[in-house]
Amino acid sequence: MTSGAAGTTRPVPWQRAPWQRVATGDDAVAVAERAALGTSARVAVWPPENLGAACAVTGDVLAALDLQASRFRPDSELSWLNEAGGGLFMLGDGLAEAVGVALAAARWTGGLTDPTVGAALVSLGYDRDFAAISQGGEPLGIPALAPVPAPGWPLVRLDGPLLRLPPGIRLDLGATAKGLGSDRAARAVMSATGAEGGVLVSLGGDIAVAGTPPRDGWPVAVAEEPDQAVPSQLIRLAAGAVATSSVSARRWRRGDAVLHHIVDPRTGHPADGPWRTVTVAAATCADANAASTAAIVAGARAQDWLTTAGLPARLTGHDGRVRRLGGWPADDGAPVPVPRGSHVYPGGPR
Repeated sequence: MTSGAAGTTRPVPWQRAPWQRVATGDDAVAVAERAALGTSARVAVWPPENLGAACAVTGDVLAALDLQASRFRPDSELSWLNEAGGGLFMLGDGLAEAVGVALAAARWTGGLTDPTVGAALVSLGYDRDFAAISQGGEPLGIPALAPVPAPGWPLVRLDGPLLRLPPGIRLDLGATAKGLGSDRAARAVMSATGAEGGVLVSLGGDIAVAGTPPRDGWPVAVAEEPDQAVPSQLIRLAAGAVATSSVSARRWRRGDAVLHHIVDPRTGHPADGPWRTVTVAAATCADANAASTAAIVAGARAQDWLTTAGLPARLTGHDGRVRRLGGWPADDGAPVPVPRGSHVYPGGPR
């Protein structure tokens, strides 16, 4: 049995970047943002004097998650695990929780999300932080590799902190890790501020809220394209979480193929269903993150799966048509209903 990752760790560049205050026009709420984990992090709090503490603890939470679960840091615990070639491992508490959430999500979604897709993503060229993949893609002449279907999440065994990983399986926690990070940060902020007021944490648009919301709920902009100047819809979130998955983001070229980062575990190919973007509301951000990813992969079955799961959702097709399910509001500024209960955290929402 092997325990822990060895070596000296150093802060990565995003951890040295300061939080930047964001003007909101509302003196009752304070907002700041910074780069984090290959995307952007945003924290909103009330009362505004809680912002400094909220940013500090959120930064700590995300730095810890990066060191635990990044596939792109050679000094992360997950990278150490993936390079070990299989075996029995004693995980740290943070990575054990992250792997447990990913496996629970795979079980819940029937394998539409699957943490054993690591080798599939590497074969597609997503083998480094996305910022390091040039906009032009791979050099000319490099063909797309043969697809690598996921070996399957049931092959991975987790018993508390003990992980049994068969040889050849590489883990990727991308279907749940951002949601887990938002959930952890929101809880940590409330703890650091004595549960005073409320907080919204967004990690790449995957949002968790905790505490008491502002009147009418936190305003959340729903977008369908990266860097969309005008949001497609504004909703209000009083509790729980919202997450979005999209095939319009994180795209690159390999050979003659244009690829994206949401892989169908069954085939090893990028998901090619009818949906461009799916946004889901759930009790926790890890649940919402897993469900929005699963819906993209489910393709034509997404609406049935989301309806059975009882999750409010907004789906946008490649044709631009929008479908709303589970009570997702049609009007701007309306509250989105959030179901109770978690499918990915033992004992329910954290």
